[in-house]
Amino acid sequence: MNAKEKTPETVPPDHAAVQWVSASLDSQHPADMADELEKLSLEEQLEYIREMDVEDASESITEMERHDRNALMSELPSEFAAEILQAMSPDDAADILKDLDTDVRSRIFRRLEREDAAEISDLLQFDPDSAGGVMNTEILALDQSMNARQAIALIRDRVEESEIPYYAYVVDGYRHLMGVLSLRDLLLSPGRMMLKDLLREQNLICVPFDADKEEVARLISRYNFLALPVVDHEQRLLGTVTVDDVIDIIQAGASEDMQSMVGAGADETVDSPWTYSLRMRLPWLILNVLNSAVSAFVVHLFEGTIAQMAILAALMPIVANQAGNTGQQSLAVMIRQLAMERFDRKKSWGAVLREGKIGLANGCIVGTLVFLGLLAWTHNTGLAAVMALALWADMIIGAVAGASIPLILKELGRDPAQASSIFLTTLTDSIGFFTFLGLAAVWLF
Repeated sequence: MNAKEKTPETVPPDHAAVQWVSASLDSQHPADMADELEKLSLEEQLEYIREMDVEDASESITEMERHDRNALMSELPSEFAAEILQAMSPDDAADILKDLDTDVRSRIFRRLEREDAAEISDLLQFDPDSAGGVMNTEILALDQSMNARQAIALIRDRVEESEIPYYAYVVDGYRHLMGVLSLRDLLLSPGRMMLKDLLREQNLICVPFDADKEEVARLISRYNFLALPVVDHEQRLLGTVTVDDVIDIIQAGASEDMQSMVGAGADETVDSPWTYSLRMRLPWLILNVLNSAVSAFVVHLFEGTIAQMAILAALMPIVANQAGNTGQQSLAVMIRQLAMERFDRKKSWGAVLREGKIGLANGCIVGTLVFLGLLAWTHNTGLAAVMALALWADMIIGAVAGASIPLILKELGRDPAQASSIFLTTLTDSIGFFTFLGLAAVWLF
């Protein structure tokens, strides 16, 4: 029986055993503790969490998979759940609350201390896919009128309350971001040097709160930053996105793109409830059936042609597979391009032309090889020529379609990866069959 299945016969874990396991978990890294907790039943998780230190419990729950975490937080007593959230950084607490059911969220939210509730509430107003949605507000801003000695003393005094201070963020009296100093530069500066004098002329790089989180990840990766400040539209400092957040963004983006391409849920995992996976996948599978009907209809149109030369039926999958694989290669390259770089319409459509050239070259080479092979097998020059020409045309179509579909979805305001593989398969199969069978009908009979 799966360890997570709940049955009426479940026996609550022995209290001494719970304490022993909790002690062993305390010595592990939070990510490892989260893995261990996910192996337990919900009842055991609740027991172990109650025995853990609040700080350790908060760090472990933060690292848990979304669905396991939601189930655990929903079952914890509201007051204890609120304590755990308060021990987290505000951005992590906001992310967890955002995923919970409305009634559970309200119940826990009422137990939060006023200051924590206000901070988390502010974060919940931001789009979760924006810089504001992933930023951490526990940062230390330094007034530009301070000198280096005062700034270092303040950082030392407040470091426990703030996110890891990779950089010193210098602001004016209205919290407008004036510049960013590395801690190294600050430590090496003369103690009496004013912060505003240390800034000199610098190319300040920051992002507005409504910038897409993938754009934030791209900037941090491009400039090799450890953190990037987030500001409002008046240039007031709101928070910072750190490199560990960016790693999560990149990993999540790659997983979402891969799963969205084939019609699975973007955030689906093997631990997701099967009903959730069913709800995410079924609509796309139904659409795939309808799309496949188009290909079946194309084949039906040439039923007489296939009846006259049965070998055509054996060759059809080769045409469809070659076009499909060519398209998948272009699709993968284009989706990666859109994920890694800012969307540039001219450059992106230029990439479609590039993929068309690659498809043309591959089609010529593969078509020639297939022509020679089929000619040696069947001794039918006409059939070999039809097959080669169909492959050549379909591989060009597959390459262009694979590169174009993500761009079309992007222009329509949709996720470029969303079920793009399903649309591509429909195009390559139906057009591939039509081209091959159409050429055969015209040239061979």
